[in-house]
Amino acid sequence: MGGGQQETAVGVHSLITLRRSPRALDAMSDVTSEQIRRLLEAARWAPSFGNTQPARFLVGLRGDETYARVLAALTERNRAWAHRAGALLIGSAVRRNAKGDVPYAEYGVGLAAENLALQAVAEGLAAHQMAGFDAEQVRRDFDVPADVEPLVAIAVGVQADAEVLGEPRDVERERAPRSRLPLSEIAYAGTWGEPLR
Repeated sequence: MGGGQQETAVGVHSLITLRRSPRALDAMSDVTSEQIRRLLEAARWAPSFGNTQPARFLVGLRGDETYARVLAALTERNRAWAHRAGALLIGSAVRRNAKGDVPYAEYGVGLAAENLALQAVAEGLAAHQMAGFDAEQVRRDFDVPADVEPLVAIAVGVQADAEVLGEPRDVERERAPRSRLPLSEIAYAGTWGEPLR
C-alpha cells in the first residue's frame, strides 16, 4: 500500500500526515452507512462565511443507483479506478439563499470536503477528491437546482495495494512519496516572497 505517515517540516497532527488521495481502493471493502454519516457530519461542522453552510452532497454507496449515476458522470480515467470505491459523492455549492448570493461558496465546500477527508482518515478510510467529472450530467441526472453548482466528486474507500491499478505507470505514481513546497515558498512576512522566519 502507498504512503503511511509523511515527514513534515514541523510536527502536525497525524490525521494530516496520514491523509492521502489514493486511487488504489479495495473493491471488496464496504463503506458503511454509519461511516458515511460520520464523514458527512464532519463536513457539516466545517466553517463557512457568515455560517452560510453552502456545502451539499449527493451520496452513493456501492451498489445503489446514486453510486451508479455518480460513477457514470466521472471521466473515463477516473472511472477506471473509482469503481472500486465503497462510496461516491458529489460536493456542490449552494450559491443563493434567502438573503441573496452566498459569498465564498466554493471555499465553504472546500472546507467541508477537507473535514470529510480528515474524518475518513480517522475512520481508517481514504477520500480522493476529483475535478474530473461532468457537472452538467450531474445537474441533469440529479435535477440539481440552477443555483447549486456541482464542484467536486469524492471517492471514499479502504486503501488497497497499488498493484490493483494494473498499469505500471499508475502503480509507480500511487507508490511515489507525497511532496509539498517548502514553507519558505508558501509563507511570507514583510514583503511578498520574503520567507517567514
